[in-house]
Amino acid sequence: MRPVIHLIGLPTDQNSSFERGAALAPPAIRAALWSDRGNLSAQSGFEIGVDIALKDIGDLPLSDVDCAADDTLIAEAVTETINADAIPLVLGGDHAVSYPVVAALAARHGPLNILHFDAHPDLYADFEGNPRSHASPFARILEGGHAKHIVQVGIRTLNQHCRAQAARYNVEILPMLDFDLGMVPILDGPLYISVDLDGIDPSEAPGVAHPEPGGLTVREVLSIIAKQRARIVGADIVELNPRRDVNDITAIVAAKLVREIAAQMHQNYDHL
Repeated sequence: MRPVIHLIGLPTDQNSSFERGAALAPPAIRAALWSDRGNLSAQSGFEIGVDIALKDIGDLPLSDVDCAADDTLIAEAVTETINADAIPLVLGGDHAVSYPVVAALAARHGPLNILHFDAHPDLYADFEGNPRSHASPFARILEGGHAKHIVQVGIRTLNQHCRAQAARYNVEILPMLDFDLGMVPILDGPLYISVDLDGIDPSEAPGVAHPEPGGLTVREVLSIIAKQRARIVGADIVELNPRRDVNDITAIVAAKLVREIAAQMHQNYDHL
């Protein structure tokens, strides 16, 4: 069976902690995705518009000032996508958007397994007094019972507080120190993939607000995604800051991830 994938833009960065700019990301990713600079084929050979049914829903009309209202709009859009038997692939925006997306998916599918790429664990109980900070979405997800297991890849900023949070919630962290691709498990479904672009080394993805040297290569991220076999019920690509990008490099990386994640959603659709 061929799934339909809904591409949904979430232009908000109201919960960014250092500098804003991620709200500008969805149009930049789309421009790179549809550009004649490349084509719409994934490395597997599946092609958007030929094999992969991808429908661009556009950007949601988020206020970018009222988090609760925006969370409701995001959850409603994801629920509408699910009701249409489609799969949401969302473009942030900052990482705070993962919380309402995952909560809406878990309401339908039950607690999810989550594969999370990031330089930071985003597990703060709150950050700078903001429990909805982009540094806190996975704490909110776990508190809400929306995840059965989270595997975090690329982490290289683990402080004592987040280490304690990871132990509290039994988060599986695969830090960059001594990292090997073989460490990453093949997860059961339902599977959610969350890609914070600062998980990738800034030499390959400079357009982020929190660049952290010593990160994953694009090739490593693609290889990890390609070996997953469970049905993917949703995904996000977040934290592109076009103001910080260089020659659209990071937007092009994000567009590549759209193609590859969409192809994996297509390929894995009949798996449980």
